[in-house]
Amino acid sequence: MPSRLPAPHRVDVAIAVGGLLGGLLLMGLGLRGGVYLGELSPITLPPWSTVTALAAMAAAELLRRMAPGTALALGTAALAVDLCGGSLIATVLMYTDLVYAAVLYGPPSLARRLPPASVATTVVATVVPLALLRTPESLFIGLVTALLTFAPAGTGAIVRNHQEAAEAARLEAERTALLAELDRREAVVAERARMARELHDRVAGHLSAIAIHSTAALSLGDAAATDDALGVIRENSVRGLAEMRQLIELLRDAGGATEPTAAPTLDALDALIERARADAPAVSGLKFALRDERAPGAALPAPVELAAYRIVQESLTNALKHAAPGEVTVRLGHGADGPAGAGVLEVGVTSPFDTRPGPRAPGSGMGVIGMRERVSLLGGTLEAGPHPEPAGPVWRVRAALPLDGKGALTQ
Repeated sequence: MPSRLPAPHRVDVAIAVGGLLGGLLLMGLGLRGGVYLGELSPITLPPWSTVTALAAMAAAELLRRMAPGTALALGTAALAVDLCGGSLIATVLMYTDLVYAAVLYGPPSLARRLPPASVATTVVATVVPLALLRTPESLFIGLVTALLTFAPAGTGAIVRNHQEAAEAARLEAERTALLAELDRREAVVAERARMARELHDRVAGHLSAIAIHSTAALSLGDAAATDDALGVIRENSVRGLAEMRQLIELLRDAGGATEPTAAPTLDALDALIERARADAPAVSGLKFALRDERAPGAALPAPVELAAYRIVQESLTNALKHAAPGEVTVRLGHGADGPAGAGVLEVGVTSPFDTRPGPRAPGSGMGVIGMRERVSLLGGTLEAGPHPEPAGPVWRVRAALPLDGKGALTQ
């Protein structure tokens, strides 16, 4: 089936009906001759042609929004008939509306070409009558032509430019809002990842010690060992609850009244290793050692120091859960492989890698993921995995943290 044209807009229908009825009323009152061409009119049409031109112009108004180019062509033909048959002011006014609508609703090519064309038409309508008639009254034809073509075309161009600018501003506002929403979502994801790392680093060690010692208490028949295990369980339970309480208070504090706890530094590594010794079951055979090979008095950026502390903390927790009997060694040192010669802080933790007796705690792999995220935020590198050594295989964690201060401020 052939496609049907959409129904005319109600405003277009109102303009067409109003112009037709107004023109018929003017004819009934005998008010014709709205525009007079005088001696320039090549032919004179009978009065009924005026009604025909009026009806054609009204029909063109129905197309002013759907097909503005076609409407303008039909209106131009109707205007020519109207001017030769004794014009009606209603027909002339409807034509100016068609010119305006062609610029406003027409395709971009028509909207660009119509204003210059109306200027050229006005110039020709001014110069030619003046050259032929050589009377001051002939300038009136150029003025009427300007009112019929250039004035509505210029008005339509101004309105269209304003509409296009408003549409561009709306699209830009939508784009800005979309970018802001994407930034907000990215910030939420990053904050959730940071909270997950912080929660894991604060609580995972305590829970691992509880799991290891509770398993020992259940599997060993020694009453003294059971009492020691229960003591470690209680101590880690209390510490874990305290850490959880601090995090919950910070999360619930919407006004920022709660002071955040101070970030741990590498000066607290001795206490961290002592706590690991206390958390290690007697049957595990684990020993812990710290080798600090840094230059004395060397200051570290706070993000680097926090990341190094968390890497050592997680490595010790993993050693408690998985390491075979032997010595767990923590080494700190400086390197010169950082960007722009800024140097790096080297953090290394090695632990025996083999099957071991005694209870174990299950692992989820989130600790290594958290370490990689922290190192990535600082632009460093991390290696974690088994490594052959002359004395036997070890699990080695090696991190290189740049000291250029370009890493994230919050880890």
